[in-house]
Amino acid sequence: MGIVDEVGSGVTLYKKGDRVVMPFNVACGRCKNCENKKTAFCTVVNPGFAGGAYGYVAMGPYPGGQAEYVRVPFADFNALLLPKEGFEDDFILLADIFPTGWHGVELSGFQPGETIAVFGAGPVGLMAAYSALLRGASSVYVVDRVPERLAKAKEIGAIPIDFTKGDPVDQIEKHNGGLVDRAVDAVGYQAVGTSGNKEEPNIVLANLIRVVRPTGGLGIPGLYVPSDPGAPDSAAAQGNLVIPFGKLFEKGLSLGTGQCNVKAYNRQLRDLIISGKAKPSFVVSHHVSLEEAPEAYRKFDAKEDGYTKVLINPSSGKK
Repeated sequence: MGIVDEVGSGVTLYKKGDRVVMPFNVACGRCKNCENKKTAFCTVVNPGFAGGAYGYVAMGPYPGGQAEYVRVPFADFNALLLPKEGFEDDFILLADIFPTGWHGVELSGFQPGETIAVFGAGPVGLMAAYSALLRGASSVYVVDRVPERLAKAKEIGAIPIDFTKGDPVDQIEKHNGGLVDRAVDAVGYQAVGTSGNKEEPNIVLANLIRVVRPTGGLGIPGLYVPSDPGAPDSAAAQGNLVIPFGKLFEKGLSLGTGQCNVKAYNRQLRDLIISGKAKPSFVVSHHVSLEEAPEAYRKFDAKEDGYTKVLINPSSGKK
């Protein structure tokens, strides 16, 4: 998120001084997928790979946004105009985590009044829980092991489930009086088991299949990459996971996957913020300067000092 400093000859909708926010993913706005609101899977911006993104080498030649300036391709389509002042900590979350959390709930097929379990209480998981509550969930369960994150979930009205204190599916089923209608994976392949130490890339997917009622739905915005040399086993390193597909089939579950089509949601979510009906900034824990970012990354990775979501202000330093 920032202020327009300069516009190219192809830009017609924005001018110097406008305040805008961009999706984390880059899209052309004109291909078949973009026209169908599947902007995360643009077929033009990065040939040979489904979609493009700032600062992610595999997803195109687009420098990252953690800098004093960022060049915005296809700016008329990608930029979203914001009011000139206010809501800074809320609007910046439109770039990624608020739409991604909303997307996870959408992928699950959620309907108002249903129950839903969200695995992972990081920024995206908390946004998924918050989105479900905004959309009228009767009960929202949030599974994690980090006390500060579980406390944030409870703060917004979700029911925290600490998976180090017992099987999370059993805990949810007991509290809910049965299985839930929907579930969201906001963890991905770096999930850990109940020990909290060893990575088990398939554990969250297996638990989603267990916790959802027959004919329910799973939303999977959590990251699963096709190859990762740091994965805990050779199969996972190639993006191959063993999951209880037979149980998925038996229960007639539906699932949706993939990174968020931010442009499909960010305008409406912006207006929810402006109207006062949504305030996603509850998840923000720290503000840092660009120079402080490496240390903030280290602390976030180690889950130190209540680090839930860190905002970087490259121009004016620490607030």
